[in-house]
Amino acid sequence: ISEFPPGTAAQANHFPRRNRIISGLCMGLLVVEAAQRSGSLITARMALEANREVFAIPGSIHNPLARGCNALIKEGAKLVENTHDIFDELVEYNQQPEDDFQENLQSVLDLEQQNLLNLIMFSPTSIDWLVQESGYSVEVISSMLLMFELQGSIATVPGGYIRTK
Repeated sequence: ISEFPPGTAAQANHFPRRNRIISGLCMGLLVVEAAQRSGSLITARMALEANREVFAIPGSIHNPLARGCNALIKEGAKLVENTHDIFDELVEYNQQPEDDFQENLQSVLDLEQQNLLNLIMFSPTSIDWLVQESGYSVEVISSMLLMFELQGSIATVPGGYIRTK
């Protein structure tokens, strides 16, 4: 997603403009790690300006790469310890029991996502192997892996990803 014509080379000064679009399209923005002066904080500010929820994962006060997230939380971003913290904020009518919610979320997966999920084993599975076996691009796989991780179907481990359900 970009305001720039196709084929335009990626440049650092283009990221804030692209991220403004992305922050406007999302329901909420999760900042996982950010230094005190970080592009992620620019994106978080844009999300707030677009009336989007901002979430942040806290980190150690000794880690310079956690200072941005900790500052966001201090300023009112929602602290995230697990996926439920996000779903509880974003799901308007969260009246279903947890088991029903997970079942419904699983049923929403389309065939391509289910095929990729089936390739992920209960032992570490690398992205390279998933690209080779699925035929999908790294970008497509990365976005699906993030979704799977948020719903709790997989976890990141040394060497790749493992199935949790």
